[in-house]
Amino acid sequence: MTFLKVDLHTHILPKQWPDLSRKYGTGGWAQLDHFEPDRARMMLNGKNFRTIECNCWHPPARLQDMSATSSHIQVLSTVPVMFNYHQNPEHTLDLARYLNDHIAQCCAEDPKHFVGLGTVPMQAPELAAAEVRRCVEELGLKGIQIGSHINQWNLDAQELDVLWKTCEELDCAIFVHPWDMDNKGRMEKFWFPWLIGMASILLMKPCETTVSICSLLMGGVFDRFPNLKVCFAHGGGSFPATLGRINHGFEARPDLCATKTKRSPASYVKEGKIKVDSLVHDEDTLRFLIIKMGIDNIMLGSDYPFPLGDLEVGKMIIDGCEWLSVEDKNKILSTNAVRFLGIEDVVTKYWSEL
Repeated sequence: MTFLKVDLHTHILPKQWPDLSRKYGTGGWAQLDHFEPDRARMMLNGKNFRTIECNCWHPPARLQDMSATSSHIQVLSTVPVMFNYHQNPEHTLDLARYLNDHIAQCCAEDPKHFVGLGTVPMQAPELAAAEVRRCVEELGLKGIQIGSHINQWNLDAQELDVLWKTCEELDCAIFVHPWDMDNKGRMEKFWFPWLIGMASILLMKPCETTVSICSLLMGGVFDRFPNLKVCFAHGGGSFPATLGRINHGFEARPDLCATKTKRSPASYVKEGKIKVDSLVHDEDTLRFLIIKMGIDNIMLGSDYPFPLGDLEVGKMIIDGCEWLSVEDKNKILSTNAVRFLGIEDVVTKYWSEL
């Protein structure tokens, strides 16, 4: 049986962009060093942040990989190091427009295989809201990818309400990706920032993704914007495993936890307000994720093209997971994402005979 695959979690970059430090007069911007024909170093502050292959910038290489893994639609978003929320907002906006134009071009050139998410200067919510509107209304992108926090703001910061209002009005999907993890001291060894840093930061804080989810839930964001569509990367981090403790704490200490909403975190989850991707790498963990979050709230995600991703996209779900029905496999592999992104027309036009 052939399953349609819509991969919500993939990353792309332009092959080239301007020298941002020279253009903006400040440091801390990522640049590409094409040191070999099909490989490049992402350089950040003079150091190699990550070495990438040409499939990170060359659509034909992506299509070859997609064909090899029978992946049909990729949802393109930038690499989180490009968020640059710490920079001058006007400069971040300028770069965001460049990245968004590139993603929109990739989608326009191959609308059968590519759907796009934009990036916006979250540190300046008014500018971010305007760029969301441009992404959706002018570029045809289906949503935005944002970081799990914005400098010292969690996602319930009142300053962000103008952005949430715009996203809700435009039916704009929001994909939250963890970023800006601690990589010093004890976190320097064994690739910890990537193995566990995506789920946690130091300084005795709970996991990064869980902070962002709880901020939306307990910060009353879904009360103010009940139609907001939000999905979290990497299976929601440690949130599903800690939901019981979080909910118990909310009920045990309402004086501390129930200050912005009287509704429990579990009640929002039950209503499907929190959606996650399937990137957990383990069948037992996926089963647990389905139990906690609900089958209708999980979407295929691979983190392509990076090595910690699911490079055999959806194979575990299709070839394993015999306890899942065909209908439920279809929900995770495509149906949920099609509804979340509002791309029914794309599926009807290009994939109806699959």
